[in-house]
Parts: sequence; C-alpha cells; structure tokens
Amino acid sequence: QVQLVESGGGLVQAGGSLRLSCAAYGRTNTYRARGWFRQAPGKGREFVVAISWSGDSTYYAESVKGRFTISRDNAKNTVYLQMNSLKPEDTAVYYCAAGIMVARAASAYDYWGQGTQVTVSS
Repeated sequence: QVQLVESGGGLVQAGGSLRLSCAAYGRTNTYRARGWFRQAPGKGREFVVAISWSGDSTYYAESVKGRFTISRDNAKNTVYLQMNSLKPEDTAVYYCAAGIMVARAASAYDYWGQGTQVTVSS
C-alpha cells in the first residue's frame, strides 16, 4: 500500500505561481514512478507530468511544457510540481499518482492521492 498526500493548492491570479507537493508513505520502494494528473469540472482526468525514480525520465503534457516543472526528493519521498505562468485553463483538482513504471496513462498508476484544488482567476 502507498498513501499519497498532496498539498500546496490554492487560489492564484493568472500569471502567478504555485508549488504542489506530494508526500508518499508505505511501499514507496516498489511504486517509485510518480505522475500528476488534473481534472477540471465536467472533464475527464488529464495527464500533466510524470517522473521516474531517478528523475532522468520526465514527461510533460504539451499544454504545460515550459511552464510546469516536476522534481523529486527521494530522501523525503516527496515529489514537487512547480507551476509558473498559470492560466485560468489550469484550474482543476490536481492528483498525485504512484506506479511501478513511469507513464502518461492513468491506468499505469496504482495509487492516487485525494487531490488538491488549484484555481486560477483571470
């Protein structure tokens, strides 16, 4: 079992920044890959970014490239999502996910956090 706890969401104006954190507990040595997904009201869950255990492999959605940066501190079992130049269309609940292999597909992840709300006002 892996428990994921997200934090750092909130309300920000367009052009602003937020930093999300995802702390993991439990069998983190098995489920090492991390992904961030988001879900806006009335829409399906959307891939945002993913990172491998070593951090050597990262994948970004085209919509966030150049604005969002994922990183991780394995000593703290924590993954971070730095979000800059935020846009109103980034408004969503952001979910952290853990899986064995890094991937873009939500189906590749076995554990999910409860989500944290990000709201970007225009």
